[in-house]
Amino acid sequence: MSSQDLFKKVVSHAKEYGYIFQSSEIYDGLSAVYDYGQNGVLLKKNLKEYWWKSMVQLNDNIVGLDSAILMHPKVWEASGHVEAFNDPLIDNKDSKKRYRADILIENYLDKLNSKIQKEIDKAKNKFGEDFEEEKFLLTNKKILGYKEKVNLTQSTFSKALKEDNLNLLKKIIEDSNIVCPISGTKNWTDVKQFNLMFETKLGASTDDAKNLFLRPETAQGIFVNFLNVQKTSRLKIPFGIAQIGKAFRNEIVARQFIFRMREFEQMEMQFFIKPGTQKEWYEKWKLDRMSWHLSLGLGKENYKFHDHEKLAHYADAACDIDFKFPFGFKELEGIHSRTDFDLKNHEKMSGKKIKYYDTITQESYTPFVIETSIGLDRMFLAVLASSYCEEKLDDDKIRTVLKIPKIISPIKVAVLPLLKKDRLPELAREIYNKIKKEYVTIYDEKDAVGRRYRRQDALGTPYCITVDHQSLDDDTFTIRDRDSMEQKRLSFEEIIRILKNETSLNKFLSSL
Repeated sequence: MSSQDLFKKVVSHAKEYGYIFQSSEIYDGLSAVYDYGQNGVLLKKNLKEYWWKSMVQLNDNIVGLDSAILMHPKVWEASGHVEAFNDPLIDNKDSKKRYRADILIENYLDKLNSKIQKEIDKAKNKFGEDFEEEKFLLTNKKILGYKEKVNLTQSTFSKALKEDNLNLLKKIIEDSNIVCPISGTKNWTDVKQFNLMFETKLGASTDDAKNLFLRPETAQGIFVNFLNVQKTSRLKIPFGIAQIGKAFRNEIVARQFIFRMREFEQMEMQFFIKPGTQKEWYEKWKLDRMSWHLSLGLGKENYKFHDHEKLAHYADAACDIDFKFPFGFKELEGIHSRTDFDLKNHEKMSGKKIKYYDTITQESYTPFVIETSIGLDRMFLAVLASSYCEEKLDDDKIRTVLKIPKIISPIKVAVLPLLKKDRLPELAREIYNKIKKEYVTIYDEKDAVGRRYRRQDALGTPYCITVDHQSLDDDTFTIRDRDSMEQKRLSFEEIIRILKNETSLNKFLSSL
């Protein structure tokens, strides 16, 4: 299955099984805005809980916060968003469509790298065990040509980003013969910067209404509350403040389903440290965050670090943890060394002293900050994309299954009466009512039991418990594992032990 086909199937599956719906769909929807369905909201909740508990509950020096979406407009002046929160955009004159210039170039580089990989795969198939990949990469003319294009484009692209050179971005697009996906032409306008913030009004009437912004990031709510949290919690540096919340960006070119949206959710932590220690803490949090991702078991090969070519105005170091989505490696989480930029600017703009007093050294200073920030919606998509698979069974039928990690699966167990008679539904209901107090459980009695198994596989439910006639005699039940399809006959107590061992988030956290 091609990557594009996989992505289409993931999107279709998400909609069909109650994970994600288009916002306002009955009115033809709203571009780049989505609603989470009955199963999607459970998966999202579990992801948030896993992040929150591993970040706040397991760390004595990290506390939580929930700041407001609406903030004083001076917050965004101090943060630099009013002046510098822009995307480079370019229009195609024929299609009248607008694109992000940097994304067009990144997609072009991805295509070149895909061509390199295709040549490698062809050679592997041709030569089999005799294939020497390293030698092939150094000698094959096609690959050398592609690599030369990649290196030249990448170096020029990096230069353009570092210098904010919009003319150079356009030149790369023209020199690379990048065409509009709609019109197929290269009739481009100049590249222009576009501010991404949503503006709104606060006031009883339009005459005296104050201009506000919907927050484009959650971090500033942490910075403006630094003193409040530090004083009330009595935390000593180093310490962190974590937050999960909505952010809004006026993305002109939103794409790739929920990967890039206008309304999205961030899981973010700002870690306050002593100036001069930022390099050490930056490296520590890079490793810690990668370990967290790997703990979910989505595949080590699907992650990589990506150092930023262009640093944000507030950073002295930055990298992304990229994930291999069906459309290529893209940013999943960012780790930034933000220096003291934010606190110093808020101090200057507000006129309030924002310092930390070290009682041991008896010195007062502005802390430096290490930031970790995950896009929750991107994390959601990463889980769906890596979990979706189609398996060919012994009878040549295809089984579609979401192999979502069991600790974050939206529904933990389904209870199924074999038949809708002979007191089986009553006993199944009894079992269901017992289990649902601790685990998210579904009761399913519609269709043949084989069809119900397939339905639960597609939903991502780790376990199915079937109640049959033998259950009436000896209080044993059949438990079926989603991933292996193995079935065991066990007592209720033994089943509960399996659920506790395999699906309990708290038990999993204790192993971290």
